[in-house]
Amino acid sequence: MNIIDIIIKKKNREVLTEAEIKYVIDGFLSGEIKDYQMSSLLMAIVLNGMTDEETINLTKYMLLSGSQINLSSLSNVVDKHSTGGVGDKTSLIIAPIVASCGCKVAKMSGRGLGYTGGTIDKLESIPGFKVNLTKEEFLKEVEEVGMAITSQTEDIALADKKIYALRDVTGTTESIPLIASSIMSKKIASGSKNLVLDIKVGEGALIKNLEDAQRLAKLMIRIGKENKMRVVALLTNMDVPLGNNIGNALEVREALDILSNKPDSNLLKLCIELSSYMVSLGLNITYEEAKAKVHEVLANNKAYEKLLEFISYQKGDINSLPESNYTYEIKSNKNGYLTQLSSLEIAKLSMHLGAGRQNKEDTIDYSAGIVLNKNLNDEVKEGDTIMTLYTNKELPEIAQEKLFTVTDKPDSSYKLIYEIIK
Repeated sequence: MNIIDIIIKKKNREVLTEAEIKYVIDGFLSGEIKDYQMSSLLMAIVLNGMTDEETINLTKYMLLSGSQINLSSLSNVVDKHSTGGVGDKTSLIIAPIVASCGCKVAKMSGRGLGYTGGTIDKLESIPGFKVNLTKEEFLKEVEEVGMAITSQTEDIALADKKIYALRDVTGTTESIPLIASSIMSKKIASGSKNLVLDIKVGEGALIKNLEDAQRLAKLMIRIGKENKMRVVALLTNMDVPLGNNIGNALEVREALDILSNKPDSNLLKLCIELSSYMVSLGLNITYEEAKAKVHEVLANNKAYEKLLEFISYQKGDINSLPESNYTYEIKSNKNGYLTQLSSLEIAKLSMHLGAGRQNKEDTIDYSAGIVLNKNLNDEVKEGDTIMTLYTNKELPEIAQEKLFTVTDKPDSSYKLIYEIIK
């Protein structure tokens, strides 16, 4: 076989055989297939897609490219994955909730893919926090604390780790087959047989429309079933940032606030729903029974205490989160109602402030980011602060009209959860 022939075949919208997909994964891992050749094939896949069978085979060989974790010694294990979005710090909130309900959360997470940091970037913003656990440390923490979050270990889905880093800097993140195979190869390797997916839909997400999100959900559910995994997918809104804080340390602060003070927000509402489905799968109880347990551990602060226990166990110092040297306020220039907050433009601005990566070698400024001082449909006055920027850089030129819209009337069309697919 020859990688050039395979690239041309996919460029011409032909279907790759299982043997060809295995050749690509093996060759990329060994170094026989170079980064620039893999980038070319990834772009052809983005443009021309893959069949479900191709995607299942791609998942299979990315899974087999590394080792797998055996969680059979643990009971009530459940995992969760989000396809990523602006202000998405749900893992930091959901895992303590679910663990407090009696489930075990064994989660491997990644770094930022696009404009904002990933779960591992957020946790790394906590001074001292250990994001790289050995398998033994990972399993021990899940047993003792009820939850653990670690970066993808060196020998788990090796091919995915290498491809993931390449996609981030080659404009090949927005592909249903690549997203599905990346997520599911890691999740299957991580060992849990119960998985809840939060598939983000909208301008601030990898998936821009509901039709693509539905296809992605059904594809991942199918991959899960073929690997004896129960999967539930929630399709959720990412036209508007999730919560009020965007940026790594800022999002950690918001997670703490959500669990301790329970402010009414789209973030808390979504976390309750995701947690309820996780607890339902993990304990094999009804959604209604699970939701009652979720509300209980929020009300009695057990979930908040679990988050602090988790951070302490992984050596994090939550009292020393980094802070930026400069803050800037963006104010409304008119009276009215805040009817649009552009996830994409806010994400781009956050990256320019230092909170994300343009290149895989870039260093994140953990303190940088944006706090939204107003929420969707809030009444605002001229001169009110809509958002506060945190950075250690010189402030870039800002097109305020791209970030948010103030109109005469509120907009009642916003929907947090579009659909639940099982």
